[in-house]
Amino acid sequence: MAPRTQHTFCRICEPTCGLTATVEGNRIVSLEPDEDHIVSKGYACIKGLRYHEVHHSPDRLRFPLKRVGDRFEAISWEQVLDEIGAKVRELVQEHGGDAISAYLGNPISFSLMPPILTAAFLTGLGSKNLFQTGSQDCNNKFAAAQRLYGFPFIQPFPDVDRTQCLIMLGSNPAVSRSSFMQLPDPIRRLRAIEQRGGRVFFVNPRRTETAKQLGTQVFIRPDTDIYFLLSFLHEVVTRDAIDHLRVRRTMKGLDALRKVSEPWSPKRTSAITGISADTLRSMVDAYLEADGAALFLSTGVNQGSNGTLAFWIQEAINAITGNLDRLGGTLVGHGYIKDFPKHARKGGHTLRKDLSRIGQLPSVADTFPAGILADEILTPGEGQIRALFVVSGNPLLTVPNSNGRLEQALSALELVVSIDIFRNETANLAHYILPGTSAMQRADLPFVFQSLMGAQPVPYAQFTDAVVPLEDEQRDETMILLRLARACGANLFGSRMVQGFFSAWMGVGRVPLVGKHLELTPERFLGLMARAFRLGSLRSLRKDPHGRLLEDHKGNDFLGKRVVNDDGLVDLGPTEFVKAAEKLESSFDRELAQRDKLKLISKREQHSHNSWLHNHPRFVEGRRSTNYLYMHPQDGEKVGVQSGEMVEVRSRVASVRLPVELTDEMMVGAVALPHGWGHQDADGLSVASQTTGANVNLLAADGPEQLEYFSGMAQLNGILVDVVPVAED
Repeated sequence: MAPRTQHTFCRICEPTCGLTATVEGNRIVSLEPDEDHIVSKGYACIKGLRYHEVHHSPDRLRFPLKRVGDRFEAISWEQVLDEIGAKVRELVQEHGGDAISAYLGNPISFSLMPPILTAAFLTGLGSKNLFQTGSQDCNNKFAAAQRLYGFPFIQPFPDVDRTQCLIMLGSNPAVSRSSFMQLPDPIRRLRAIEQRGGRVFFVNPRRTETAKQLGTQVFIRPDTDIYFLLSFLHEVVTRDAIDHLRVRRTMKGLDALRKVSEPWSPKRTSAITGISADTLRSMVDAYLEADGAALFLSTGVNQGSNGTLAFWIQEAINAITGNLDRLGGTLVGHGYIKDFPKHARKGGHTLRKDLSRIGQLPSVADTFPAGILADEILTPGEGQIRALFVVSGNPLLTVPNSNGRLEQALSALELVVSIDIFRNETANLAHYILPGTSAMQRADLPFVFQSLMGAQPVPYAQFTDAVVPLEDEQRDETMILLRLARACGANLFGSRMVQGFFSAWMGVGRVPLVGKHLELTPERFLGLMARAFRLGSLRSLRKDPHGRLLEDHKGNDFLGKRVVNDDGLVDLGPTEFVKAAEKLESSFDRELAQRDKLKLISKREQHSHNSWLHNHPRFVEGRRSTNYLYMHPQDGEKVGVQSGEMVEVRSRVASVRLPVELTDEMMVGAVALPHGWGHQDADGLSVASQTTGANVNLLAADGPEQLEYFSGMAQLNGILVDVVPVAED
């Protein structure tokens, strides 16, 4: 059979770069950058270009599996659905809907329908217990946006291609390709800022791969970003660099914000941030003098102890200086659904006001923090979790302190169901494992950030058909979730009408709604969504295989028009945040007292993505078969170690051992450890299980008292640690 080519897009991370697949039979033989893609323009990273090798891994799951004693046996879809359905109905009848929970992982979150259907499935069972990876990396932005703008998915992003000054905190686009901002080919796009005479700053405890190629590096002590931002705000207020007319017309709370900034002069905060007052003021100069500027923080700040407050102050600075909602500043996209925040707020979607059973923490975007999952399982009482559906996730590796209480908790559950493409660490504890799809086997539209938030500097739409078909008994996650809902007696979204529609369309009702040739498929489902999004039919989208440009941003179309707070105003001083800011004085004193202690940050890697790309031989060959603790040579000398030697990293929670790498890319007093490692017990991952890396998240604390209140996020950056040499045996 002659090879064929098909244009598609990557779904490993948010940029969704265009790819061209070469296929022979049912095998993808290569993935290349799509040279004609309207946004990525021939750019793709090494992870996306090797994804077909992940897809064709011999470890792929092909049949439903059931735990029998200490092994797994293949069973039919009919049996697995019957048994899961019977158990769920039994648990709901005896204990109520909240006995059932779900955890939504990262890989499937970059597709459109499965995240929506996972929530719809739980709602149909009467459960609020949805957990997802956001409480490890981004919920702070949702929590803050809800209070500032009235809706969690209103997420302003820098107008990268027009800005004259961009200050990025805790961000490394060369490796991460950015977050909450679709940014293919980030180095080209960021260099263009300098080429047109602008400035780019990177505020980070390490000189990142991005900062090595452009911009100005500004070192900051881990988890002190909130103080840097408060001093930045202090300078803006002191200079009265405020667009007072715009603030009066479209915002409220300026006086409260002004009062919050008063104690935090650049000179005072320099004692703990390590950023001198002169350096900070020079950055403020560049920001205020630019014809369009943006502050933008990302995962490195999100994962600190004050991620929500930091995002609030960042947004407030962009707003009061006149840079919010202007070309060259920060923009708020429209997304595919016109006025989605307005309609969703009216219906209460993603705006639940309930609190978690354990810790009384608020839900964020209708999810609870994964850092209390173990407590919710192990603590008896009404609403105790007794079953968990894990959709393309691996909480046993990614949730804080996971090898302790969470492993005990998952083992205690009456039902664990894993939907995945591999048998990972969490799946090893499951009662049933259902074989899902790789991205190359799914038809798709770009995921939720593009479709709902419009976080695209260049707005566009793209549809892809599946590149290769399902094999053996693999099933698309959309269909798995729909059939699970029916088997478990869950009316999707809590609606009998919706469930009846899908049941009829799937041909499983007494009187099918349509003929067999029109039964439900994921493609037809997406076709309905595309029309609902006013993107046209799939046939028309297929005519633009490299993507279709949508209307460009105009600016000045958000403030006073699309802010969905009840009064239509941006709230610069949410009462809860202002009260929380008062507690920063005591935190500041603690920082002063521990200036000489090492602080740990996490780190992304070029050949890795979170916890799920280590089962690829090329990604973990040679020196890449483990992660390393990166530290400055001065700190290495104090500890008494050389590069390549083994060290033990100790937090107050746990300790891990791994080799050290000394580098002046780190600032003194900060150490970095890449995340996503620690697969030694994953016998279903034949490659990853042979690596020797350590799981950095073991060093982080879980439990309600250890989480940031507003977002429920665990502190994964800025952890105090001791590093000691490991004596040779």
